[in-house]
Amino acid sequence: MLRVFCLLFVFLSLLVTPTLHAQSLIFGVVPQQSAKKMVKSWQPLVDYINSYTGLRIEFQTAKDIPTFEANLSEGKYDIAYMNPFHFVVFNSTAGYKALAKQKNKFLKGIIVVHKDSEITSLDALNGAEIAFPAPAAFAATIVTSAKLRKENIAFIPRYVNSHDSVYLNVEKQFFKAGGGIYRTLGSSSANTSLRVLWESPDYTPHAIATHPTLGEDTRQAIINALLSISSDASKAHILKNLGLNGFISADDSHWDDVRELGISSLSRPHS
Repeated sequence: MLRVFCLLFVFLSLLVTPTLHAQSLIFGVVPQQSAKKMVKSWQPLVDYINSYTGLRIEFQTAKDIPTFEANLSEGKYDIAYMNPFHFVVFNSTAGYKALAKQKNKFLKGIIVVHKDSEITSLDALNGAEIAFPAPAAFAATIVTSAKLRKENIAFIPRYVNSHDSVYLNVEKQFFKAGGGIYRTLGSSSANTSLRVLWESPDYTPHAIATHPTLGEDTRQAIINALLSISSDASKAHILKNLGLNGFISADDSHWDDVRELGISSLSRPHS
């Protein structure tokens, strides 16, 4: 009887174990660019993490930033790369925990105009329609919009869903100006047609954060992989394609500079 029980236990274990190993983790990335460009940039990093850790992680993005926000709110991502504002909000509401951030890097919001534009000061944007990625894009929208309001410059925001769309719209001169960040501007096909009119002070950059249910062993495995690729010269091309220079460990308090702006809810992103 004991032998039969043992055989039954082994058989059930074989049935259960593959299911556990087959479970994938979802790595969600804020959709700053087209889905095709993001897969090309991010999939090599995800593949490296999988190879290094033995985990099964799947890359995902969303059709636009509001959808990405909704997915974070519902806890659909096990791991996520999100802007500083998103981290502050979803750390508070959904419990996402900081894991890593880009090393030796701060985030600046920029306002760009066409290189041939006669605009040389922010005052010249008074009354203009200005392109932004989405209401809650931290540096590209929130920081740049706050600067314009501080200078009492009236403007009409137009949200075009991604950083790339901002740059293309300004390149084609559908809008006089647009909000963005240096990293996405540098990888945009419109880069050579645009000029930076204004840049913001530095802020803590995007976070890689994990869902509160993700175990510490898994978190440690992922940060080990991120630290490893950051020091592996043979893999530098993976980070270069992302416009990143490597990662360091992070904790929730690193985004206190963003919290000091007093923005805590997606319902009032321009506070």
